Order: sequence, then structure tokens, then C-alpha cells
Amino acid sequence: MSLIPVTILTGFLGSGKTTLLKRVLTEAHGQKIAVIENEFGEENIDNDILVTDSKEQIVQMSNGCICCTIREDLRATLQDLAARRRKGELAFDRIVIETTGVADPGPVAQTFFMDEEIAESYLIDSIITLVDAKHAAQQLNDRQEARRQVGFADQIFLSKTDLVEAGETDALIHRLKHMNPRAPIKAVHFGEVSIAEVLDLRGFNLNAKLDIDPDFLKEEDDHDHDHGHHGHDHDHDHDHEHGEHCSHPSHQHGGHGHHHHQDDDVKSFVYRAERPFDPAKLEDFLGAIVNIYGPRMLRYKGVLDMKGTERKVIFQGVHQLMGSDLGPQWTEGEKRMSKMVFIGIDLPKDIFMQGLEQCLA
Repeated sequence: MSLIPVTILTGFLGSGKTTLLKRVLTEAHGQKIAVIENEFGEENIDNDILVTDSKEQIVQMSNGCICCTIREDLRATLQDLAARRRKGELAFDRIVIETTGVADPGPVAQTFFMDEEIAESYLIDSIITLVDAKHAAQQLNDRQEARRQVGFADQIFLSKTDLVEAGETDALIHRLKHMNPRAPIKAVHFGEVSIAEVLDLRGFNLNAKLDIDPDFLKEEDDHDHDHGHHGHDHDHDHDHEHGEHCSHPSHQHGGHGHHHHQDDDVKSFVYRAERPFDPAKLEDFLGAIVNIYGPRMLRYKGVLDMKGTERKVIFQGVHQLMGSDLGPQWTEGEKRMSKMVFIGIDLPKDIFMQGLEQCLA
């Protein structure tokens, strides 16, 4: 049987997740979707749709979807759903998991990577983060979990852009791109985003495409030519003492004048090389950094030119878990180069860059 695709929906409180889910659960879109809801959110779907006092945690909807609230463990719920689907007790083609407003989607995503039994039935498709444009600046300044959710996303939907000035939306998009240059950002109106834009995004595919926002790349290049390390790397001496949970309050200066140096602790950087990597060196180095910085590494991906193979090597990961695979062959006349993007919390860019440089063949 083919694997069941899973979409993880995360986002700020009030950003419209519930509106989006209600649509999934009631609209005639012809898909059989199981929605799993983590039950301790402030705004639950079930007030409207679900009868919560029944013992049964799974409710069939009129459009063929099912909704299921988790009261215990995600893993157990997933196994139960897969088993019932195999026995023909439940019919669904895919799953959408809503994490609560404050959750870190990392562990949810890791479940699908790491747990062999879960990986036999399910395939993680993408993490979608909903951002409320009206309250985003404040939430990003005040809450590290909001910044993490942005870093994890494969797709960002901005809601409530109609309630703010265009300039404010632009500044917000600029800020989000610096935190996560690999997730496309799309403004949507209250849950009126078409189902096709939410499902089958393949954000976790080990494919040979590494989409990084072109403006972000252009800007990075301009900077590097100006003045080397553009003064961001001032905090690496002391961040080991704090452990990984420190959110560096000193860095959240709100929007001071020009929004360019909104120094969020969730940042991203891109590494590019035109010489091939030495496979053994690179494996050792990536293993070491994931070991040390894994809890602060949200998402990372690379398409690499490795010595000794004519095929592209693709790797990606979430926190400490990393997967890699051989991709397609380098085509004739194609310029062989490696490109990686790292998104994380106060990652020491210079250590990563120098380390990767030393892994080149």
C-alpha cells in the first residue's frame, strides 16, 4: 500500500488555523482527510463541529473526512488510525495534524523520520505555518516558539494582510525571508486558500530542487562583498552557557527604523561551493555539528557535488535527524556545485562555513 501523506499545520494563535481546518472538514473537496487535533489549543474546532463527550475520539464528517482529537500520544493515535484503515474500518487518503499555537513542530516531524513503524505507513509531506500579519511583529518579538514555527515551515501563509498597511506587510515578508528563505510566502484571506495549495507540497521530498528565495540570495551576495561577516556574529562566545533554550532577549530590538537588521535568533544562511566535497570528511563534519547544534537546527537541506559519484547527493534534516539520498545524475554541461541552506537558532555561521570549506576535496 502506498504511504499516507501527512501535512503538519502550525501557526500563531488567531492566525486562522481553525478556519482552515473547518474548511477541510466540511467543504466538498472530494478528498478523504483525517484531521488530528492536539487537544489543548485555546481555540478548538470541536466546540463547533465535534461532540466531545462521546467516548469515541474519531468523528466522521458529512464530506467523508474524519476528525480525531489526541488525548494521549501522537504515535499511538497514528498507529491506531493506520491499523483501522488497513482493516477497512476507516477510509482516509491523507492526514493533517494541527499542532497547538505554542508547539514546536520539530518533534512531530521527527516522529515520521525516526519511528520505523510510523514510517512504514506514513510519509511527511510538509509543514505549513500560518502567520497573522496583524500581530506578527509583536509575536515574533515576544515568543521564540513563533520564530521557530517560521523556521520550520515549508510554506508560510500570511493571514489578515487586509488589516495592515502594504509597507508593514512588506517589512514582515522581508523579516520572514531572513528567518526562512526556503519557504514560499503567500498572503491568504481567512481560510480561503484552496486545498490544492495546502496538500502535496512535497516539502520533505529528497528532491534535487533547493528553492531559496532569490532576493535573499541576491542580498546575501551584496553583503558578503561589502564587509565580510556583516557584524552579526557577536553572540557566539556566550551562547554555550545558556544552553539551547535561551532566546537572547537582548537581540529582539523590535523594529528599529529600517527593518533590515531585525536581529531574530532564528536565522538562515546559505553555503555554496564549486569544488566537490570529500564524502568522508563531510559526513564526519555534519555528524559533529548535528550532534552539537542539533537542538537549535530547525531545518537544513543541501544538494551536493560529491567526489566519486556522477549523481547529485541530497540531504536534509530536522534537529538531530538527517537523511540523505542519491539524486539524479549531473547532466552534461550542467555546472557542478554544492548548495546548502541552514535554518536555526543562533547557529554560528562562521563555524559552519569554515568547517564546510575544510571538507572540500
